[in-house]
Amino acid sequence: QVQLVESGGGSVQAGGSLRLSCAASGIIFRINAMGWFRQAPGKQRELVARFSSDGSTTYADSVKGRFTISRDNAKNTVYLQMNSLKPEDTAVYYCNVIRGVAYWGQGTQVTVSS
Repeated sequence: QVQLVESGGGSVQAGGSLRLSCAASGIIFRINAMGWFRQAPGKQRELVARFSSDGSTTYADSVKGRFTISRDNAKNTVYLQMNSLKPEDTAVYYCNVIRGVAYWGQGTQVTVSS
């Protein structure tokens, strides 16, 4: 089992920044992927950014150049630095780990006002 605890969401005006954190615990070796998804009201959950098992990163086109995923292996924590936020970034952001099956955090709300 993998447990994920997210933090760092909140409300910000357009152009602002937020940093999300996701601390993983439990069986955290042999993870295939770790990263962030988001789900806006009435929309499907979508990938924002993630690390693959080889350390490579993937970003959604909509966040490239604005968001940066990083990690602290010693703390088993992955971060999402979000800059130049736009109202369309408003969503619940979920931490995700794939270790055979997908594990999800509880979600953290990000609201960007214009």
